[in-house]
Amino acid sequence: MHQLILDIRPDALPAFDNFLVGPNAEAVAALRAMAKPAPPYADIQVIYLWGEAGMGKTHLLRAWSAFAGAAYLARGPLPDSETRMLAVDDVADLDAEDQRRLFSHLNRAREEGGRLLVAGPVPPVQLALRPDLQTRLAQGLVFRLHPLSDRDKAQAVGIRAEARGMHMSEELVRYMLGHCARDLPRLLATVDALDALSLSRKCMASLALLKELLHGTTPQP
Repeated sequence: MHQLILDIRPDALPAFDNFLVGPNAEAVAALRAMAKPAPPYADIQVIYLWGEAGMGKTHLLRAWSAFAGAAYLARGPLPDSETRMLAVDDVADLDAEDQRRLFSHLNRAREEGGRLLVAGPVPPVQLALRPDLQTRLAQGLVFRLHPLSDRDKAQAVGIRAEARGMHMSEELVRYMLGHCARDLPRLLATVDALDALSLSRKCMASLALLKELLHGTTPQP
């Protein structure tokens, strides 16, 4: 299995099946097992995912929510009522009231067997949240999401291009990896933009067209 994120097919809904796994296999296995409790994670109530932007946290939270039948929340407000299955994104942005609510949800999960998946940009101890909430998050399973290798990024770019019916040569893929933003969401957005430009010009995707897209140059005849 290969690594990370994110809607490899255009307009695909986030799911475990369209998340390239790579070095994050253990994290994905834990999420699947927590959604449908199974060994060795049958007793896990809380998982915390962290990593920089573009690592696939939101994709995995949405995939887990769909797989588990859980509620997905980004940036609050969190529900006050009991919710047994809950995914909370962008935990670092929660205000004081939502921090209180999340702490209550975490306590209920421990006492009553609920399941919570939470994501943030840094490990729990580095979050600018109330200390008791940091402690509760750290008491669950904590996984850092790691970035794609260049090989995996090239695979993802190829899958995206194929899904759009666009042929991308190895030369095109190498140039894109060497000259575009390195995170996968923006690489995939570049594939989409190149496809749109080639369709508008009624021509094949080419290195000259990619350079025009990236640098604002005009292809020479």
